Amino acid sequence: MRNLHFDNAFVRELPGDPLTDLRPRQVTGACYSRVDPTPVSAPRLVAHSPEVAAALGLDASDLASQKFTQVFAGNALLPGMEPYAACYGGHQFGNWAGQLGDGRAISLGEAVSADGRRHELQLKGAGLTPYSRMADGRAVLRSSLREFLCSEAMHHLGVPTTRALSLVLTGEQVVRDMFYDGHPRAEPGAIVCRVAPSFIRFGNFEIFAARGEEAILRQLVDFTIRRDFPELDATAPDRIQRWFEEVCVRTARMIAHWMRVGFVHGVMNTDNLSVLGLTIDYGPYGWLEDVDPDWTPNTTDAHGRRYAFGRQPEIAQWNLLCLARALAGLLKDPEVLRAGLDRYGEVYSQEYRRMHAAKLGLAELADDDVALVQRLYTLMQHAEVDMTLAFRALADIDPDAPSLAPLQEAFYRDDLRERHAGEWQAWLDDYGARLRADGEDSAVRRQRMHAVNPRYVLRNYLAQQAIDRAEQDDFTMIQDLLEVLRRPYEDQAGRDAFAARRPEWARHRAGCSMLSCSS
Repeated sequence: MRNLHFDNAFVRELPGDPLTDLRPRQVTGACYSRVDPTPVSAPRLVAHSPEVAAALGLDASDLASQKFTQVFAGNALLPGMEPYAACYGGHQFGNWAGQLGDGRAISLGEAVSADGRRHELQLKGAGLTPYSRMADGRAVLRSSLREFLCSEAMHHLGVPTTRALSLVLTGEQVVRDMFYDGHPRAEPGAIVCRVAPSFIRFGNFEIFAARGEEAILRQLVDFTIRRDFPELDATAPDRIQRWFEEVCVRTARMIAHWMRVGFVHGVMNTDNLSVLGLTIDYGPYGWLEDVDPDWTPNTTDAHGRRYAFGRQPEIAQWNLLCLARALAGLLKDPEVLRAGLDRYGEVYSQEYRRMHAAKLGLAELADDDVALVQRLYTLMQHAEVDMTLAFRALADIDPDAPSLAPLQEAFYRDDLRERHAGEWQAWLDDYGARLRADGEDSAVRRQRMHAVNPRYVLRNYLAQQAIDRAEQDDFTMIQDLLEVLRRPYEDQAGRDAFAARRPEWARHRAGCSMLSCSS
């Protein structure tokens, strides 16, 4: 691991907590607290991402070494590492929650690779920090495995995301009440190493604005622009306005990608949105299977459905408004930030239309075509149709004789398919006419559609099967899923089981339908 070189700008340039104890407390006047990971008893590496390892300059001998396992279990540090936990706040389910911070995540440092790229290495589940509140700072295998797999799956889907380097079993048990119903149980503990250029989130700025710590807020903003947004002029008088607009643009693109592949984050609190426009903090996420804009994978959100699939674009803009309010005190005229919020709406609309034109195999999505897309989603919802399978199957529609035959496997219920068959045929006739108007060769169109409509996504029931096996010390399905999800847009021989619609047994099973925020 001699190729890992650290340049820890965050702890070098920003104010830190003068105290070093781990007791839960309010940390004021500081962006972070220095804290070492808590060692574990019997760490074992069970999975890693070859692509992330290569980006960090790690080779096979590094990954096979006991030193690697010890470091990424939190039992040892490499020269240059300066571990810390960040201080931030956030709006949770629409309400200000005050100080939150890295309660179970500890950043080891900022590794700079040979190409000059910065990779912050962060262990999730590495032990207590001053931000742990009443928790233990640990994470369980099921949530760690889900985060590890989803980070890599999203990357290969082309969705902006944090990455994951490794998944390590700790050899210890962690007690969790999965359903918050008074029935806690011991589960295998695990640690995932998350990797991103930065883990700075909206809440990092909100906490200092809420406390009136304007000097630190300004220092953090200027630092973030200088380190993470080098394309911006960090000395320009309008740098905050320009930076906020860039955050809005990146957020819009990220959300449009979520909607493109049917991803539902499940807990879009402001402390879970990255200023880099990366998907961050994989908790109770899920993929739409049968289309339902009101579906949320989060049991905590089951009543209000604030973070349901169809509300994600709206919630992202609300979160950006919270960030704008945090920045307002730094500007003579806060109204200049409104341009960024407007830009969010413009870019989201542009990206959504561009992506859905590609999903439907159209050169562009004209105004009249928007209604065609809306009708499709309505039909999929009413007839209980699988989103991933349906969009993939549209590539096989014959524009001259469109029929429902290619979509048969996407329906979850035969009775609903028969009930809505007439509406489907009417839509297919209109779609076929629209394809004929474009006049593109069917083979070329099919190839283009396959490049944006995945065959494989990390369906919750697949992740749960991997968890079930891993808890029995069988990690083969993790490797199988990593391999399949590495090429999500390609038809892979012998891998049909990973593309199948959700089986009936998984419709209401915990972990396959909805999940809690419990780790």
